[in-house]
Amino acid sequence: MSWLEAIVLGALQGLTEFLPVSSSGHLTLAKEIFGIDSGNLSFEVAVHAATVLSTIVVFRKTIWDLIKGFFRFRYNAQTEYLLKIGVSMIPILIVGVFFKDYVEQIFGSGPLVVGIMLIITACLLSLSDYVTRKREKMAGDGNEIGKEVGYKEAIIIGIAQSIAVLPGLSRSGSTIATGLLCGVKKSAMAQFSFLMVLIPILGEAFLELISGEFAAGASGISAGPLAAGFLAAFISGFLACKWMINIVRKAKLVYFAIYCAAAGILSIVLSVC
Repeated sequence: MSWLEAIVLGALQGLTEFLPVSSSGHLTLAKEIFGIDSGNLSFEVAVHAATVLSTIVVFRKTIWDLIKGFFRFRYNAQTEYLLKIGVSMIPILIVGVFFKDYVEQIFGSGPLVVGIMLIITACLLSLSDYVTRKREKMAGDGNEIGKEVGYKEAIIIGIAQSIAVLPGLSRSGSTIATGLLCGVKKSAMAQFSFLMVLIPILGEAFLELISGEFAAGASGISAGPLAAGFLAAFISGFLACKWMINIVRKAKLVYFAIYCAAAGILSIVLSVC
């Protein structure tokens, strides 16, 4: 992989990680269209870790507040929030432990699966946007309505995240849309969706690191392009994260649904041509 290819893929990953359009699906499509070979999952894990770092920077005050609350060593609002995040990670942990090899096989299945999953993402975004707007119209007072994330919502959102490991099924789109359909407030759902993914992605990156997957000989990617991709993903991810928070609060997800539907159709066309 060249430096330019790494930067393009890294920037694409950062932008699409937080926008509800499927980062894995776009990486698959980009490599299919431009004939880019990133070796194995090492590059994908590296750029995912970069976007996690951008999330930490964007939510640094919230994360620091959660850490301080946790180390008071008593049950409080921060401890409860962290427990909910822990509950949300149970489904993805099960998938990672028992179905990792199967998921990696799917990641090599090409644009057909990506196209189908992108269309499913479009349907999910459209439904959540419609339900949220209808709920707000019925309220009619102009204030944000909904509830905070509870333990039941956390496990349901976690299941949505575990299913979204399929390429083309947007993780942020699936979790945010699922939370909105469960009646969670838009602002609360945006924050929870971005924070709940931190530990799973960092854990995956750590496992790849200690297994030697990031070694140049194992991955086929030299350190320079890998670092360039990481930096590009961090910068674009930082900008996209801040942008997406405002978009979720306004609940204008239907535009992303239209984009996902168009990208899905294109992906299916590529698979049959």
